Amino acid sequence: MKYLPTFNLLFYVVALGLLLWLVLYPNLHILSQSFEKDGQVGLVNYLEFFHNPSQLEALINSLILSLGSVGFSAVIGVPLAFIFHRYEFPGRTIFAALATLPVLLPPLVGVISFMFLYGESGIITRFIQILLRLSSAPFSLRGIWAILFIHAYTMYAYFYLFVTAGLKRMDFSLQEAARSLGASRLRVFFAVTLPMLTPSLMGASLLTFMTSMASFSAPYLFGGGTRVLALQIYNSKLNGDLAMAYVETVILSLSSILFLILLQRYEGTARYRSLSKGDLRPAREARRRTIRFLMSTLGAGLVLFLLLPHLVLILISFSKDGTWTTEILPPQYTLSNYAQLFSDPHFLEPIRNSLEMSGMATALNFLFAMVVGYLLANRQIPGRTLLNALVLLPWALPGTVLALSLASTFNQAQPLRGKLLLVGTFWLLPLAYFIRNIPLVVRPVQASFEQLDPALAEAGQSLGGSWLYVFRRVTLPMVLPGALAGSMLAFVTALGEFVSSIVIYTINNRPISIEILAQLRQFNFGSAAAYGVLLILLMAAVFFVSHNYFSQADRSSVPY
Repeated sequence: MKYLPTFNLLFYVVALGLLLWLVLYPNLHILSQSFEKDGQVGLVNYLEFFHNPSQLEALINSLILSLGSVGFSAVIGVPLAFIFHRYEFPGRTIFAALATLPVLLPPLVGVISFMFLYGESGIITRFIQILLRLSSAPFSLRGIWAILFIHAYTMYAYFYLFVTAGLKRMDFSLQEAARSLGASRLRVFFAVTLPMLTPSLMGASLLTFMTSMASFSAPYLFGGGTRVLALQIYNSKLNGDLAMAYVETVILSLSSILFLILLQRYEGTARYRSLSKGDLRPAREARRRTIRFLMSTLGAGLVLFLLLPHLVLILISFSKDGTWTTEILPPQYTLSNYAQLFSDPHFLEPIRNSLEMSGMATALNFLFAMVVGYLLANRQIPGRTLLNALVLLPWALPGTVLALSLASTFNQAQPLRGKLLLVGTFWLLPLAYFIRNIPLVVRPVQASFEQLDPALAEAGQSLGGSWLYVFRRVTLPMVLPGALAGSMLAFVTALGEFVSSIVIYTINNRPISIEILAQLRQFNFGSAAAYGVLLILLMAAVFFVSHNYFSQADRSSVPY
């Protein structure tokens, strides 16, 4: 696609300048500050970190939790993907769709749902205690195992979605060839199937590891004193020990980036492409009645288990604040929790803030991604590797790291040094949302540009159309679906964001997630749950609208 060099140069300078200023500069500022102690530059802060047993415990716990989350999520998600993709049984389509339900649970909302279910005063815990006539709760969902349980429940969906997509692209003739040569099913699985799924497994592992390293809400509410780096950063900042917060931020960032590098090196040791487009072999029907019954039963049980947090959240949202104490279920119910969300200005403000900040950040993501996606798709652009690395950097850094880097950089007005006074204002949080979600929108836009045949735009220009006219009538309609898909994902991600918000929010821009936490601290479980249900409904509405839009687009593109 031959665009004017002037446009290329202008786009490149603006995009690279913004990425260097908003992405790289704050992280370099954090890195430089981590070496300062009482006006002196050195390794004193790092020596203090590695000689402090509590800090080492937090680092080790973070790595154990992240690696454990990868393992447990894979154990759940991979078999589910094979079952729902390979076998046909009653209810398979519904069960396969419901298996993705944890995606609609924002991190904090998912955690409070588990608290209502399995907490020390949770529904299931109280039920077992009363049923068995125990004097105290039969178990306490606290500590490392509690965090792993919550992570596995919410993050297995990454493995399920990635592996399902990988199975749809797989060429099953390779497995059949191996079987015809005498290989057993088990050997075919480990020698052929799993290696072909390596890109999917690596992608899911990376996403799970990064999400777990950045996890804040689960350790915060269920950690029971378990130290993790994400919490240590928050506590250090809260206690005014910014020097140690900077060191913890650097250590957490390096751990995430190191895991990313190790996975990329492993994935780059072999090739996993097949020679065909994939064999879309239909799912095999389970012929034996016993197997059909077993799969249907397991599917129904899985659906019930997956729906429990959603159903409990809905139930608690109707409970009257301050009435649920030791009973199994809330004793009093009311509609006032929902009524006050839309009538009381105090309760309405977080909803308005979240929608406004998420909308602003997403609009910027859309415009920025259109420019950067085009530049990355154009292989003639110099510095393309640097541009791509800067785009991926926000995804590799946990939310606490991003928030602290912005707070430490934009805390004073020094324009000549690239600093603005944004701390304590409304604008810092939507800026964090924008930076955090850059990769989510740029990647699909880049893919759309790369799939676009340059001959289409060249034909338009050869017929006398200007660059702007050809872009508006030819390029934009073909790139728009990818841009909208990424933008919708960025919007729902920003809508439920909690980790960055808790570090840099102000009283004037507190989002829904922070208000949920505030209601929990006041033991207003009904109001907190009502906010959670509203957040899920908003996210579901976005997914529904996007699904309908893309379905209509697909139908309109079918030739008759």
